[in-house]
Amino acid sequence: MFWFSFVLLFVTMACQSENKKPFASLEKVETMGKLPDTVDFSLHIKPILSDRCFKCHGPDENAIEAGLSLHTAEGAYKALGKRAERAERHAIVPGNVEQSELVKRIFSEDPDVLMPPPEANLSLSEHEKELLKKWVAQGAEYKEHWAFLKPSMPSIPKTIDNDWCKNEIDAFILRKLQENGLEPSPRATKERLVRRISFDFTGLPPSLGQIEAFVENDSPSAYEDMIDTLLNSMDYAENMATDWMEVARYADTHGYQDDFERTMWPWRDWVIKAFYENMPYDEFVTVQLAGDLLPNATKETILATGFNRNHKITAEGGVIPEEYRVEYVEDRTNTFGTAFLGLTMECARCHDHKYDPISQKEHFQLFSFFNNINEKGLLSSADEIPEPYITITKEEAEGVLQFVNMNEATVEEVPVMVMKEMERPRPTYVLDRGVYDQPTEQVFPATPERILPFPKDYPKNRLGLSKWLFHQDNPLTARVVVNRVWQKMFGKGLVESSYDFGNQGSLPTHPELLDFLAVKLMEENWDLKQLTKYIAISATYQQTTRTTQDLLKKDPENRLLARAPRLRLAAETIRDQALAVSGLLNKTVGGPSVKPYQPEGIWEETTGGGGGSTARYIPSTGKNLYRKSLYTFWKRTVPPPSMMTFDAASRDLCSVKREETNTPLQALVLLNDPQLIEAARALAYHTIKEKNDIEPRIVQMFRKATSRFPSEEEVTALKTFYENSMAKIEKGEINIDEYLSIGAFAKDDIKSQEEWAGLAMTAHAILNLDETITRG
Repeated sequence: MFWFSFVLLFVTMACQSENKKPFASLEKVETMGKLPDTVDFSLHIKPILSDRCFKCHGPDENAIEAGLSLHTAEGAYKALGKRAERAERHAIVPGNVEQSELVKRIFSEDPDVLMPPPEANLSLSEHEKELLKKWVAQGAEYKEHWAFLKPSMPSIPKTIDNDWCKNEIDAFILRKLQENGLEPSPRATKERLVRRISFDFTGLPPSLGQIEAFVENDSPSAYEDMIDTLLNSMDYAENMATDWMEVARYADTHGYQDDFERTMWPWRDWVIKAFYENMPYDEFVTVQLAGDLLPNATKETILATGFNRNHKITAEGGVIPEEYRVEYVEDRTNTFGTAFLGLTMECARCHDHKYDPISQKEHFQLFSFFNNINEKGLLSSADEIPEPYITITKEEAEGVLQFVNMNEATVEEVPVMVMKEMERPRPTYVLDRGVYDQPTEQVFPATPERILPFPKDYPKNRLGLSKWLFHQDNPLTARVVVNRVWQKMFGKGLVESSYDFGNQGSLPTHPELLDFLAVKLMEENWDLKQLTKYIAISATYQQTTRTTQDLLKKDPENRLLARAPRLRLAAETIRDQALAVSGLLNKTVGGPSVKPYQPEGIWEETTGGGGGSTARYIPSTGKNLYRKSLYTFWKRTVPPPSMMTFDAASRDLCSVKREETNTPLQALVLLNDPQLIEAARALAYHTIKEKNDIEPRIVQMFRKATSRFPSEEEVTALKTFYENSMAKIEKGEINIDEYLSIGAFAKDDIKSQEEWAGLAMTAHAILNLDETITRG
């Protein structure tokens, strides 16, 4: 009854609806009106061919129908038919619509002739048909896929008004806005900016002291100084590491049915150290891919290769070890493709890629780089440590590996899975249909030719692969990481499909800007801090989130960036913010994972037959309850439920972009999660100690949660909420003993328990505000 009443009391404050518009991409907008004067293959034609035609007429040679390939000019222009009398028929005759079979077929009303065929459940709109027809008439020019061309430094656009621009980013953005009849939005208030930059850089809200210091600082360098301070903090390093955990599919268990515990947290400590020291991205990746193969490999560089071992490992009886060993190598291969190339390499495991120029042979050539470690496909017990591995002792953690936090470890040494090459390389074969026991042609380490041929003088191992990845002519590596940094700060990348830069992926909204930033990153020695700062300094990033009906109509998805995006906080950030504003947050860095509150019995319900340390969930105690969410124990079969509710990835596989959902379960988590209720109680407790009257208390709690002063109307509404809560407490409708016992935080120096409970409920209402869980 208490919780039902509580929900009714503040539902009007907790739920603020937004006007939702149907999805509309720039590509779709551009093809819904009149035909462009010049039809561009990359912008207008290839998306159509890729979506409707490539399945039967694309890169997969084994799936080609009627001998027609439309993914290359050579295949599209060649004569069709085997009989001599039909040899002059062509799908596309550049500049000749009448002789082009493609045009005839897409406009045909005969179901036996029409393309795409009716049974394919695919169709072309009239506008798309006219686009294809005009493209053929204009010469049917083919272009290489934009992402497979080496980025080059574009010229900086000339705009009508340069006063708004803070750096080159703004010139690219402003030109596109002016071309579409839009203007940028004003700069956000200082309170909004400090909140935005604090969350984006550190994953934590700004303190009242940080807000006041920035607001009162009139120095021209105040904003840049704040950026530098945040970038040089350990909070920044931990925030970056949080994102990397999903890319690296980090977990504290092996996965599969038994899901035994593993020790990989020392590798996580290394990641934090690397970000804190601003290790250049090329070195950061190289050490993780091949730190064991470096000429002067150390225990630290070998530890970094734990990145490759974060995949699932099975201990289920009855499985075929070789089958699962192959799956582990596949995981490493596909993680490489997704994390660093932005390509769906897994699509070429069973056959040539149907959409991108990656053959099955090339897939297994890449696979061979990761196929040369002596690992078992099946664990024999919960205690077995998968080979190869290293051990880290407390003595080493106090010396050469000081970044490894062994203070919380209950043993003298910990094992960590790493990479180690076999002395005699394991042969690799193309697997028929990708099946582990169906080897065909033997292959050797190499990379997809259409991306960048593997240099002959590079070693054919993971170190050589790393060198190839950061070769100056590799078209993907810099673009992919720049896009993810942009995605972190704007909610979506310049390429929205950050996991797919191939033919089926999204086109970049600002291709020249993407290339500009990619080249800039390479020229500045792969410095991610410098890139992040450069984006934050732009006027584009500093805009207000306010919008207008006209702007929503012209650009509902804000792809042109005429305003700053309004983003819900990440799952980890929602929890960490509550801990931070309540004074509960424990900022100890590194060490073993901890177990905060979660619903009872979940682990027991899903535990396999193996038992072990993951059979039952035993929450942490003391300050370990309040560690950052980065350190929350991650069981693969039962990930932390509150994080999953707020769209965290499961970490079964590499993930570079989270889903975005809005569900009732999210509201229920905010209402009922013991961590949030406890944070509300702690926030109320500290506020009572600092402020004597209800209005100053409400103002302080509101400011801590939202980073701004409340309006008079908001203060009045919250004060009314508090008074209603106190009335219910006095009538006995709310059991304050029950409420104040939620969570481990306990204090006995409050004179009025009723007052504490009433203010805690008000604090909880504030923590549930839409604005509180939103970045800006």
